[in-house]
Amino acid sequence: MESCLSPLTDIAAPVLAGFSGGLDSSVLLHLLANAPAARERGLRAVHVHHGLQPAADDWAAHCQRVCDQWQVPLQVVRVQVDAAAGEGPEAAARRARHAAFAGLLRPGEWLALAHHRDDQAETFLLRALRGSGVDGLAAMRGRRDFGAGQLWRPLLHIPRAALEAHARRHGLHWIDDPSNGDDAFDRNFLRSTVMPLLAGRWPEAGAMFARSATLAAEAATLLQAQDEQLLHACLDGEDDGALAIPALAALPAGACARVLRLWSRRRGLPPLPGNGVARIQQELLGAAPDRLPEFRWQDARIVRWRDRLHAVGTLRAWPAGWQVDWDGRAPLALPDGGALALHGASGFDAPLYVRQRRGGERIHLPGRAHSHLLKHRLQASDVPPWLRPHLPLLCDGAQVLAAGDRIVSSSLQDWLRTRGAQLHWQPPGFAAARHGAGAGSAPALEPN
Repeated sequence: MESCLSPLTDIAAPVLAGFSGGLDSSVLLHLLANAPAARERGLRAVHVHHGLQPAADDWAAHCQRVCDQWQVPLQVVRVQVDAAAGEGPEAAARRARHAAFAGLLRPGEWLALAHHRDDQAETFLLRALRGSGVDGLAAMRGRRDFGAGQLWRPLLHIPRAALEAHARRHGLHWIDDPSNGDDAFDRNFLRSTVMPLLAGRWPEAGAMFARSATLAAEAATLLQAQDEQLLHACLDGEDDGALAIPALAALPAGACARVLRLWSRRRGLPPLPGNGVARIQQELLGAAPDRLPEFRWQDARIVRWRDRLHAVGTLRAWPAGWQVDWDGRAPLALPDGGALALHGASGFDAPLYVRQRRGGERIHLPGRAHSHLLKHRLQASDVPPWLRPHLPLLCDGAQVLAAGDRIVSSSLQDWLRTRGAQLHWQPPGFAAARHGAGAGSAPALEPN
């Protein structure tokens, strides 16, 4: 069994072991604690305290005793499990656990988790029952990018029976979580009822399901390379991260669906629901150009605007009547998470103030004799409708000098030009939307 740790001989990465105190993670930590390569690179462990069971404190104490005995540094992290809309308790606990792991993982470090072959078979079956494609049927990957490092599952090809035999051979003690016996959870029902029934007829059923997951992962890897090329071709180079609808609509339906899923992940949006892709294809791609249809789920939405698809997260509302003085000497943090900054000048000649739009504002534009309604100028601009209420207005008394950095008055433009300065508005959610969910960002949720 020790051969499952062979990747440690080829890398110089330290290892953080997830340690629940159960059988699987106890065997994994025992293997790592007895592996010189893991010790030399700085092995440490983390126990996530969910607080969902009365014995949760006792479990944390058990893990501390084991780590003290094996001389492995342990960090106990308490998390609050809050189920999001449409999310069950298992998924909520998993999300909280993964967030805790990602927060602790150091750059280049490997997070070792104890999922085994039986877990993989169950995940494959659960995904098949949900009608998943090859990405879902690939189940859990043996290794993938995660947070600032890598997520590693060295036991993924080892059956649980072998782990239990190892534990008994070495006299290990472990925790039995009573929730694992609750057949109200789909995974537990598969484990206690379905898998034994299948194994009675097909003894190698678990191994074959896990093998199918491996084959699906190989196919998914090939498709993902193609998806990357198609996504690049569909991205609108003139608009940050938006998809060009003509390019997207020209793809075969299956390829279009895969590009939509990849793009939404890259934009940092929650996983699309089962009917999400079909609804986007029907309701957004097929909509008339003058409409503004959108698809909403959880705290996110995808909007069609000007022949492009835009990913939009939840934007924080401004407090009613918000207004603040600003001299331009330092960037101004806005209530919705955006920012306004003056570059190339030490500050304005006199203090100005920033406020939210209230409606009816007018602005004097360069080269125009009369003022114009700001609303009309915004409608003709490249500012998306969902961002217009978040445009900060820079004002001098009753005069509007600028709406963010998108519409600038003639007087402010002259002032900026003579000083070689620029006004810069960072819209809310800019960082998350621009960088999406790639390596180093929030971890993608997996089934275990």
